[in-house]
Amino acid sequence: MRNLLIIGGLVLFGIIMFSCSVYTVDETEQVILTRFGEVQGSVKTEPGLYYKAPFNIDQVTKYDKRLLRIDAPPQEMLDVNLLLLDIDVYARYRITDAVQFRKTLSTEENARRVLGQKVNAALRAEVAKRQRSDIIGGDVEVDEEGLAKTDDDGNAEVTATETRTELLNRVLTTIQESLASEPETFGVEMIDVRIKRADFPPEVSNRVFARMESEREKIARRLRAEGEERSRTIRAEANKRVEVLLAEADRTSNRLRGDGEAKAIAILAKALGADPEFFAFQRSLDAYRTFFDQNTTVILSADADLFQFLDGSGAKAD
Repeated sequence: MRNLLIIGGLVLFGIIMFSCSVYTVDETEQVILTRFGEVQGSVKTEPGLYYKAPFNIDQVTKYDKRLLRIDAPPQEMLDVNLLLLDIDVYARYRITDAVQFRKTLSTEENARRVLGQKVNAALRAEVAKRQRSDIIGGDVEVDEEGLAKTDDDGNAEVTATETRTELLNRVLTTIQESLASEPETFGVEMIDVRIKRADFPPEVSNRVFARMESEREKIARRLRAEGEERSRTIRAEANKRVEVLLAEADRTSNRLRGDGEAKAIAILAKALGADPEFFAFQRSLDAYRTFFDQNTTVILSADADLFQFLDGSGAKAD
């Protein structure tokens, strides 16, 4: 039993010693091994299992070897006309020398603070050289109040100015040169700088929106007046066209009606000349169909012309 306890204790001690003597490196990490503050060996960047002195004699410091992001705090910056802009920027960097990074910045939190200050300083210097339109977006000329100039139609007046991308490239170049010129490099490489948001301060935004609303209302009134004028012109042309068409239709209908009546009279005259007695008989039948139905009461003299064919005597047509 005693031997078993000794063996078990040795096994447990071996497990503890092993767990204290090894460390892992993930594929996204780079690791520095230090002993009493001094770096031991090279930076471990390959994933795998590594050995160190146990019981915290050797300390393991891990840094991310992927792209890291800096979200600099939003800042109010002045443009070349001394007008304020609210700018929110972010940047991306990579730790290229973990030993130097540990020596100068120590932690990623310190790196975000120090590099964020450099990003804002470089951006502030570039913004101070440019018009507000270069940063907010669109190559638009602005007036003394920093508002976009517009033509009579409310369209912005475009000028040939640098784009925001060119501005950010200059900022990135400035930061990279600044990092390279430091007495002690930070062991980082700045990869990219981008603006998340660039806008007017609230007090300026209100003036801009009020001016935009006024300009749009002016354009709307002008377009509405032009539309009403065009509508009146179209209606007048349509009414004129309707009157012309109606006059032509009346003239045509009167002509056709006259031609029809003339043809009808000619036909009647021809029929009367061919057989006057039969024509008188046919006209009387037509009169009977019109006046004699079950709801008609007619009181006439017995020798009336209407009855000339009812008594069988017949009569000659007048």
